[in-house]
Amino acid sequence: MRKTFITLATVAAVGFGTIFAGVPAKTNAESISKLKGDQNKIQEQRSDVKSGINAANDKISDLQNQQADVKSEMKRLDYAITDATNKINNETAKIEKTKVEITKLQEETKVLKDRIKKRNILLKDRARNYQENGGMVNYLDVLMGSESFSDFIDRANAVATIMQADRDILKQHEADKKELETKQAQVEKDLASLQTMVANLEKMNKQLAAQKAEKDKLLAGLVEQEQEEHEHVMDLKEQEELLAAQEAAIKKAIQLEQEKQAQAAAAANKNNSSSTSSSSNSGGGASSGSVPGISSGYWTQPAVGRPSSGFGMRSDGMHYGVDIANKTKVPIVAAADGVVIRSYLSSSYGNCIFVSHSINGQVYTTVYAHMSSRIVGNGAVVKKGQQIGVMGNTGSSEGQHLHFELHKGPWTQDKHNAIDPRGIVPLP
Repeated sequence: MRKTFITLATVAAVGFGTIFAGVPAKTNAESISKLKGDQNKIQEQRSDVKSGINAANDKISDLQNQQADVKSEMKRLDYAITDATNKINNETAKIEKTKVEITKLQEETKVLKDRIKKRNILLKDRARNYQENGGMVNYLDVLMGSESFSDFIDRANAVATIMQADRDILKQHEADKKELETKQAQVEKDLASLQTMVANLEKMNKQLAAQKAEKDKLLAGLVEQEQEEHEHVMDLKEQEELLAAQEAAIKKAIQLEQEKQAQAAAAANKNNSSSTSSSSNSGGGASSGSVPGISSGYWTQPAVGRPSSGFGMRSDGMHYGVDIANKTKVPIVAAADGVVIRSYLSSSYGNCIFVSHSINGQVYTTVYAHMSSRIVGNGAVVKKGQQIGVMGNTGSSEGQHLHFELHKGPWTQDKHNAIDPRGIVPLP
């Protein structure tokens, strides 16, 4: 049976006085008063249900606003993730470029080291030459050995050039060493900085991705809650529809009771004849097969067939009714006078009808399930033995049969009012 209908525990059938059955236990005035009281109760229930619908719709609006906020935050996170990813790509490209520079610097370093090595050899040779030849003395010998002043000038220029060259070599030597050290330190610093930046960006990206995953989860939860609230609203709306049908049925019951009071004297004499005539005109040619004979008293057999399952525990759980099976599509009739509360197609009960009865002051509810078709609608007044449908195999059913339930009082979600119909309703 559909979940939406199962939730309608509080709105099952209410009593309709004693408008349909034998000797009344109360006066007609008391019956009408009780019906009006029931009608007022249903109106109060409808008001409560409508309030519940409004509250559920408010909650849906709130959930939708929360979803909008989450989606906005997710959009911001998407932008942040995209920005971080772009920065990572840019910095990674810089790292690759720096690595190329490092490779190039390593080649330059190799050249510098070779030059430094050669200069070291040259300087060592010069130093050794100074030690072996007296250092500056040789330069003086060169100057003093000049043959003329012009030669002296030439030799002095030559000595100055050599000494300047030595100083330049030492200066360049130191500059090259310093340049090498500076370049190596800067490149290593740049590389470390870039690697740190990329590591931080990747860490931030993971954090953003984790935040987005949490938002995805939160959004999914909000969507699920919204769906549940929509289902809740559907439940409440169906509940309100059933209450409205109940209220309409009671209004009809009040009208019938008032008519009965006007014809009180004739009603007792016509009671038996009206039941017989209504059953003979109810079939309407809607089915084939035999119509069950109408029993005396308040109840009659709802269908012709063989009992295929009784009331009580089965291997698959509690069976709250009795099953009557037949190979042919026989008529299904109302087990007693009453008012149709609900006539609809259920996912589990298939074509089903719920009828409320008032038997000598006691409210009963009967359920007729798995029919192939229904020929009475919501709010219809039915008489005992009147055809209401045709046996079938719709809904969660295995084989053609009628699933018949009897509830002492209203139909409830937990079916605690369900009773074994045997001994009360005539059954095959």
